[in-house]
Amino acid sequence: MRPSKEEYYMNIAKAVSERSTCLRRKYGAIIIKDDAIVSTGYNGSYRGAPNCCDLGYCKRQQDNVPHGERYELCNSVHAENNAIINASRIGVSVKNGTLYLYGYDCELKKTIDAKPCMMCERVIANAGIKEVISSKGDENV
Repeated sequence: MRPSKEEYYMNIAKAVSERSTCLRRKYGAIIIKDDAIVSTGYNGSYRGAPNCCDLGYCKRQQDNVPHGERYELCNSVHAENNAIINASRIGVSVKNGTLYLYGYDCELKKTIDAKPCMMCERVIANAGIKEVISSKGDENV
């Protein structure tokens, strides 16, 4: 059976998440505009910084920092921000686009409800993205 557009785009966001360098959670984001993919991004260390997956440890995980806290300990840039940044690097506007966000919890080994954090919500709003469509956790399918 042919997937809906929403399923199609979410499957691509899921594939993008597989490039994530985070040991805790893998996120993939794609931005769609006029029914075309204009940018992708995944969560991982900023350019030139060591990746947790290469180091073999996560500082926040070592310190038992709960999800959503103490982001300053992490070298990671969130998938949503990377998708917006990547569009900007090639001169593509994301204004009026739709962002698809997929999330996977590596510890629980399952798809999660992917919600942008408060900082990403602000960046998404300032970029002019009109809608965010997020993955639903496995228990919600």
